[in-house]
Amino acid sequence: MKIHEYQAKEIFSKYGIPVERHTLCRTAAGAVAASKRMGSDRVVIKAQVLTGGRGKAGGVKLVDNTEDTYQEAKNILGMSIKGLPVNQILVSEAVDIAAEYYVSFTIDRNTRSVILMMSASGGMDIEEVARQSPEKIIRYAIDPFSLFPHIEQAGRMAAILQALYKIFMENDASLVEVNPLALTAKGILMAIDAKIVFDDNALYRHPDVLSLFDPTEEEK
Repeated sequence: MKIHEYQAKEIFSKYGIPVERHTLCRTAAGAVAASKRMGSDRVVIKAQVLTGGRGKAGGVKLVDNTEDTYQEAKNILGMSIKGLPVNQILVSEAVDIAAEYYVSFTIDRNTRSVILMMSASGGMDIEEVARQSPEKIIRYAIDPFSLFPHIEQAGRMAAILQALYKIFMENDASLVEVNPLALTAKGILMAIDAKIVFDDNALYRHPDVLSLFDPTEEEK
């Protein structure tokens, strides 16, 4: 079972993983109001649909003023991504990003174990990195120093990895992913995106997770 980014970020926050300020909106006017409450004209508008490739489809936009916020929110709310209509958007504060990383826990069916995957090449094209430069994706070795040579940042990374693993195990997930995990200009690690997929077979143990289910028309 997949959940939306905003739902995944709520879970991340409960486990102490830093995320940017954000508001779920269903109208363009609501997006403008959300940006004003944040006290910033520079925000990111993101389509909330249960599929990947939102950015490449035009469902993620960075805007710098109220007029663009309204127009881009209206455009995104009027589109479909991979056949899924966009009925809600996430308005997030824009973060000054110094570097982007990829982090995930998932299941390796071959070894029947949970594996950690990390890369210093996070962002929209992580799948291309995996195909073209697989050596840039670290598997199995749970070692935050492989990405961060400085002990303070490595310590923050270790705390985030522990929280992600706790989310994965306590909620019977099959995937917990952060792409990108951003290092801000101020040296803060922050989950700019969030993705969680839960094991359908274990949902009977997690009524709180099942309550997050937002089925498509086809799934209904």
